[in-house]
Formats: sequence, C-alpha cells, structure tokens
Amino acid sequence: MNEHKSIEEIEQEIIEEFSLFDSWDDKYEYIIDLGKKLPPLDDQYKKDENKVKGCQSTVWLVADDKDGRIYYKAESDAVIVKGLISMLIRVLSGQTPDDIINAKLDFIKEIGMMSHLAQTRSNGLLAMVKQMKNYALAFKVKQETASK
Repeated sequence: MNEHKSIEEIEQEIIEEFSLFDSWDDKYEYIIDLGKKLPPLDDQYKKDENKVKGCQSTVWLVADDKDGRIYYKAESDAVIVKGLISMLIRVLSGQTPDDIINAKLDFIKEIGMMSHLAQTRSNGLLAMVKQMKNYALAFKVKQETASK
C-alpha cells in the first residue's frame, strides 16, 4: 500500500503549486480547475444535514471512515468553493481523526487565500474546515467508544 503523505507534506505541495502563478487571476483559474476535477457527489448525499452551515453558497460534505482513516466527498454549486473544498479534501482525506483535528492548515494563509477571498468566502472556507474537523471528532469518539 502506498505510504500516506502527511498533512504538512500535502500542504507544502499545494504551496509550491501556487507559487508557480504570478497573478491572482491565474491562481483563481487554478482553483476553479481543481474544482472541476472534483468527482460529482451522488444525489443521495445532497441532503440538508450534509450542507455546510455558514457557507454562502451551497456545499455538501460527507465523510466515511475506513481502517481508522477518514475520507471526504463534497460538492458545491459555486466553482471557486468547489476548488477550495477540493484542496481541503486533498489535504485531509485519508488522514487519521487525530491528524485532522490537529491540522493547522497553514497552507490557506501561505497561499494568500484569506487575504484574497471575499469575507463571506473566507468564512465559508473556515466553516468547511470546521465541519471536516467535526466529522473527524465524531469518528474519533465513535472509535474510542467501540474499542472500550
């Protein structure tokens, strides 16, 4: 089985990819492209309880645990948001609950995301992160309860 990259390693990759672009227009293009590569979410998951609260656009986010690691799937009706969530999935999917809960996700700041997103968008981004961490927390509790 291939070695799982750490959250920090994947963040570093993203930071390096973004450093290749000079302008924010190009970075936005790149984010939108990332979003287009996100596999579509099954309609069965597009339910209210899977919506991320605090996001201006609609974002559905679901998580599954497999062998003690968490895998995320998501979709959004906004192209930029889709790109943002696809980056978060790339960083956090396949990691352990503890690593996800403790992830600082500095790459978001490093690539200048917070200063270039509209306030509502960056709030939405934080809401997505929060939701992903909440899922991780829930799975962790479930694991601990199961192992007692």
